[in-house]
Amino acid sequence: MSDGEPYFDWGWALDHLDDVWVRLVNHLLLTVIAVGIGFVISFAAALFIRRYRWSYGPVSSFAGILYTIPSVALFALLVPLFGFTVLTAEIALVSYTLLILIRNIVTGLTGVPPDVKEAAVGMGFSPAQVLWRVELPLALPVIVAGVRIATVTTIGLVTVTSLIGLSNLGQFILDGINRLFSTPLVLGAVLSILLAVAADAVLLGVQRLITPWSRTRSEPA
Repeated sequence: MSDGEPYFDWGWALDHLDDVWVRLVNHLLLTVIAVGIGFVISFAAALFIRRYRWSYGPVSSFAGILYTIPSVALFALLVPLFGFTVLTAEIALVSYTLLILIRNIVTGLTGVPPDVKEAAVGMGFSPAQVLWRVELPLALPVIVAGVRIATVTTIGLVTVTSLIGLSNLGQFILDGINRLFSTPLVLGAVLSILLAVAADAVLLGVQRLITPWSRTRSEPA
C-alpha cells in the first residue's frame, strides 16, 4: 500500500462488482458441494458405527488424521495427482468436514434415551423406523450444530483454494497480498466473514424450524 492510497477504495470495489458476484457464488458452491458430500459420507460412516460400535475409534482416528493435515500441505499432495482442479479442492475440503460431522452425527444418535427407543420397539417399530422416525428427529439439533460448524469452517478453507487457481473470494485476498493493495484484500476478507456469519444464521434458522420441540424445551417457563 503506497503513501496516500486509501485503505479501502470504494470506487475500485464498485468497478469490480461483477467479479465480486462471480467469486461469491463460486465460494458458496464450493462450500455447499464439500459439506453436502461430507455429510453423505459422514452419515454413512455414523450408521456403520451405530451398528458396529468398535469401529468408532478407527473411523474417528482416520478422520482426525485428515483434519490435522495443514491445508496447504494437503493441496501440495493432491495437485500432482489431480491437477489444479475443482476435484483437488473438493477432496481436501470434504476431508476437513468428516471429523466434525461424524462426531456430531454419532453423538446425536447415541444421545437418544434408550427408553425412548425401547418404547418405539414396543409399539411395533422396525429398526429402520426407529432410526428414521425416532432417533434422527431427536438427534437433529446436534447434527445440525455439526453442519453449522463444518459449513463455517469450510467457508474459511475455501479461500485457500485460490492458491491452486480456483475462483472464489480468496482470489481477492491473494490479489491484495501480491499487489500490496489493501482494497481487494479487505474486500475478500470481509465478504468471507459475512458469508460465514450469514450461512451460520441461515442454518440456525433451519435448525429452529425443523426442531420446534427443542426450542420449546429451551425456553424458560
